[in-house]
Amino acid sequence: MIPGPVGALEALAVEPAGFDRRRAAVVCHPHPLHGGTMDNKVAHTLARSLEELGLATVRFNFRGVGRSDGSFDDGAGETDDARAVCDWAAEHWRVRELWLAGFSFGSFVATRLAGESRTAPPIGQLITVAPPVRRFAIPGWSPPRCPWLIVQGDQDDLVDVNEVRSWCAGVVAPPRLVVLEGVDHFFHGRLHELRDILRDTLRSQLAGQGPGAAGAAPGGNPISDPP
Repeated sequence: MIPGPVGALEALAVEPAGFDRRRAAVVCHPHPLHGGTMDNKVAHTLARSLEELGLATVRFNFRGVGRSDGSFDDGAGETDDARAVCDWAAEHWRVRELWLAGFSFGSFVATRLAGESRTAPPIGQLITVAPPVRRFAIPGWSPPRCPWLIVQGDQDDLVDVNEVRSWCAGVVAPPRLVVLEGVDHFFHGRLHELRDILRDTLRSQLAGQGPGAAGAAPGGNPISDPP
């Protein structure tokens, strides 16, 4: 249980063997009012993929989910929850940077938090899966200044792939967008492909290869065709 803005937040922290003590990741789950929890299979895949890369991870339940205190707050309170978990992770692991990851509604929360000007330690990487880009029109919000990977299925019936493409193209420093053919919103039967994309793309960034290397200046992240 992690202290949160309106009470305790239920969480699961994992330290892989020999984890990289320079960075840790916080993973945000999908919509609380539609069955989203930290045990969601896509959120779990995000965490496992990052653990395979040597990052400690923490998944948590937003307010009002599972054993977490509070009630749903349409993204604003959930962003405060994610910030509290980031503060806990930074203090617990004493890392130099944090990575933020999220699926669906959780990707909206992660993106909103990553766009804040005050983050200590800094956000070194943002990973969003099926981001509901219509929600991103928030007064005062600006795109995050860190490398950003988006993974989107082209058969998603909740988040339209063309809206995601259009939104990405309008960002000054576009995120790296990977579109998977024949993949629906929940990646049914395709989680292994999501895991491979995350592992391979982020490993190259950690190694400083290609655009979007962790810690590099923002910008220049290509919009990708299906792999």
